[in-house]
Amino acid sequence: MTAEPAPLRTLVVDDEPLAVERLQILCARTPGIDLVGTASDGEAALRLVDALQPDLLLLDIAMPGLDGLGVATALAARAERGEGGGRPAIIFCTAFDQFAVAAFDVAAVDYLLKPVSAERLERSVARVGERLRAAPPPQPAAAPSPHADEFWVPHRSEMIRLAAIDIDRIDAERDYMRLHIGQRSFLLHQTISELERRLDPQLFIRLHRSTLVRRDFIAKLRHDGLGVWHADLRDGGEVRIGRTYLAAAKEMAGR
Repeated sequence: MTAEPAPLRTLVVDDEPLAVERLQILCARTPGIDLVGTASDGEAALRLVDALQPDLLLLDIAMPGLDGLGVATALAARAERGEGGGRPAIIFCTAFDQFAVAAFDVAAVDYLLKPVSAERLERSVARVGERLRAAPPPQPAAAPSPHADEFWVPHRSEMIRLAAIDIDRIDAERDYMRLHIGQRSFLLHQTISELERRLDPQLFIRLHRSTLVRRDFIAKLRHDGLGVWHADLRDGGEVRIGRTYLAAAKEMAGR
């Protein structure tokens, strides 16, 4: 008979008493959580992480003094130096969606917008448990990739994690980027130059000042006979290749 996994030792960090109370109630109703403490600021959170060694932080972002991103950054730095115990998983619980990219940068497991629903919290906690159970034995640290392999994007009342490798194409729309994945698309508030810098150039290529495409999503390049090149995409779409980017496109094709 398979033993039930141990509940996740969880620390709630939020400077608003009502938010703490709500999370305490949700934790009591959520399978797989063992609430071991609460903290009202970032400095106290770090002290309690040392004292309690939690598996999971439910962490607010906007707090006076050391905010939630600062807590996550400090814990990551400790882990890199081999200080303290294991690094707890982090689920951000916040009223603001503009910190999603920064949350990705500190390797958060999820990003929940307040008011946090019981269903969303339960799904996130289950994801943490799956990751911990699937984690391989510790290995010597490898150099981190300079390229993003996933993105957080707002969608309705949630923040959704998208794998970079699943993105077919990216089109600029004023101050936003539209990320196309199959028949769906999502908006990300970022410039195309910054997004191009974050993406792996072995996987993505810029074909136009307003368009990035995953390389293996390009079916063929064609010339219209009038000096203009196009890339035909696997979904039947096409992208006009800008002159600035034509040399890179031809190099990709081995020309």
